[in-house]
Parts: sequence; C-alpha cells; structure tokens
Amino acid sequence: MKKYIISLLCLVCSATGLKAANHLTAQATQDSLASIVKVWKAAKKKQYQKAWDQRVITIDSLKMPFWTTFYGEQPADGYNLYISLHGGGTVPSEVNDRQFDNQKYLYKPANSLYFVPRAPYDAWNMWCKPKLDKFYESIIQMCMGQANINPDRVYLMGYSAGGDGVWRMAPRMADFWAAASMMAGHPGDVSLVNLRNTPFMIWCGAEDAAYDRNKLDKQRGEQMDSLQKADSEGYIHETHIVEDKGHWMDRVDTAAVSWMARYTRNPYPRKIVWRQEDVRRPSFYWITVSKKELLPGKTVRLEVHDNVIDISQCEYRRLTFGLNDELVNLDRKVIVRFKGKTVFKGKLRRSAQTLRKTLYERNDPRYAFPAELTVNLMD
Repeated sequence: MKKYIISLLCLVCSATGLKAANHLTAQATQDSLASIVKVWKAAKKKQYQKAWDQRVITIDSLKMPFWTTFYGEQPADGYNLYISLHGGGTVPSEVNDRQFDNQKYLYKPANSLYFVPRAPYDAWNMWCKPKLDKFYESIIQMCMGQANINPDRVYLMGYSAGGDGVWRMAPRMADFWAAASMMAGHPGDVSLVNLRNTPFMIWCGAEDAAYDRNKLDKQRGEQMDSLQKADSEGYIHETHIVEDKGHWMDRVDTAAVSWMARYTRNPYPRKIVWRQEDVRRPSFYWITVSKKELLPGKTVRLEVHDNVIDISQCEYRRLTFGLNDELVNLDRKVIVRFKGKTVFKGKLRRSAQTLRKTLYERNDPRYAFPAELTVNLMD
C-alpha cells in the first residue's frame, strides 16, 4: 500500500498570539511570514556585508568579483535585478578581465540593480560549472539583504561565453528567474523543457558561424516553437537570428532588456515540467526530492487544479510539496493523484515552524511555505 508522510509542525508564534495547539489561519500565516522574513533578511544583510563592501563573493576559496550600478528609481516592491554575464572563455585571465569591463556598460535596465560578476574561472564553461549554482544563489540573497531587490524580478542574461552560461543556467535554475536572454552563445546539449514557466529569448548573428552557433541557436529556437505549440500556455520565447550580423550584433540585442522586464516570476506555477540536469538540484519551484535520488534526466510532470495535484510522470520514489494558499486552499482537503490513483487525501495545517524551516532551507522568501506534504509513489 502506498504510504504518505505529512509534515504537520506547529510552533508558538509571538506575532500571531496563537497557542501551540492551534494552527495558523491564512491571515495569521501572512503576518507570521512577514515577521520571519524580516529576521531572515537582517541575517542575510549581516552575512554578506563584507562581500558587498569588498565587491567579491568567496565560496570554498573561489572568488567572484563583481560590479554594480543602479539605474532609475526603486519601485515600491524593490529593485529589479539583472545579472549580466561577460564573454571570454579559455583564454588568459586578462582577456576575461577586459570582457568583464566591457559587460559593465552593455545594458542599462530601468529601475534596476545591474549586477556584473567576474567569472571565478577562465574556461569556456566559466558560468555553468557545478559550483556556480551557489554563486547565483548568493548573488540574489546578498542583493535582497543589501539592495532591497524583488526576488520575483531577477533576470539572467549573458553574451558569448556568458550566453553559453545562460543556455545552461536558465533551465537548471529556471525557478529563480523572471526571464532570461541568451546572446551569441552555444547551446551544447542542454534540454529546454524546464523553461515551461520562464520566458526565454535567443539572440545570435546570422553570420556567427563559429562552432555553428548560428545554426544551433536557430534549431533551439525551433525546439522552443515546438514546445510552445504542444503547451500553448507555456514556453514563452522569442528567437532573433539577426541578418548580416556576426558574433557582435551592434547592440540590437539590447531590446532583450525591456522584453524581459515585461515578466515577473511566478514561484507557484500550476503546471511544472522538471528534468534533472547534469548538475543536480534537489528543489524546483514548490517540489523537493531526496538528494539520494538525484540522477540526470529524472523527470516530474504535474498539474494543480482546484485542490488536486495530478502527477502524470514521476521517476522519484517520493516527492515533497511546499504548499500555501496561493497554490491550494489549505482550509480544504488536498488530494494528490499519481497516474490517476489517489495517493493522499486530507487536510494540512499551516505552521510558523514550517514557514521558518522552508525559508532557511530554500533561502528565498517566496519559497517559505506554511505546510509540507510528502507522498511516497513507489513501494
């Protein structure tokens, strides 16, 4: 018989005045979340103060210098954040340094913090090596604490080797980005299915024939066309193979900045397609899996309608869902079905302890959930 495990943890929360025996109401959850996030942001501000002041992030002896500037006024809900990746590659360090300097002045996004990091490696895959995930996460956390950026308006873009990085990191960390734009990069063998809820732009010069970038980028645009044709509400994208342009597109790609700004991240999509990449990650949007089960290519497909979570494909033994009232009505029973068979039906309680736990696990206020549900799908 299928088993299910439910995380139903309750904690006294001074902000709500509720007793331990009670669970949070929907309104009390919002009040508690605001209090918990305030403490978390203060901790992140302190954690990254030295990095912000010295303009360098250090992780496991690797260093990522960075440059920032603000454009425009701060919106009421916080600045947009544009992370802009420079070109270069497997070349002498001073060449990559020049590319870093060049990237600082390529784009000017309105009402935004424009963040240009210097890659911690001098290699073709300088922006997508396994340790880069932690750097991107650190950039976002630091900027939330130090610059009041809006975590739902974080954009990824990059040119040349930076475009190589966008090809790989946009799908790998799709749940972090509001949108992404790739300029003059090589796609390699990356899968695009994770971009179902992340608007994506492709830019390449029609004469940019080195490594067949022009042909391969055009083919990947056609793949996005096919994905969107099969799922018309997802895979928002545009492909621009610019006529008469080579590797340098004479800045026509700057149009990507305003295009991306049209989109805001939805951290709680009701339809998710998640394919595990070569660099494995344990969470994607509101789904988490055991680190022991991570293998490249493993896939999950699910949809939410009313209070029903329908899993059509899952290659993990069990899934953990972070749930809130934007996804389901937690005052009603939640139903989970796997390939049509009900594997869970019941009510979940909102908990301040679960809010706090999930916030500090995910380090993203939008992935702080008042309830968790783990379902076993295989004997």
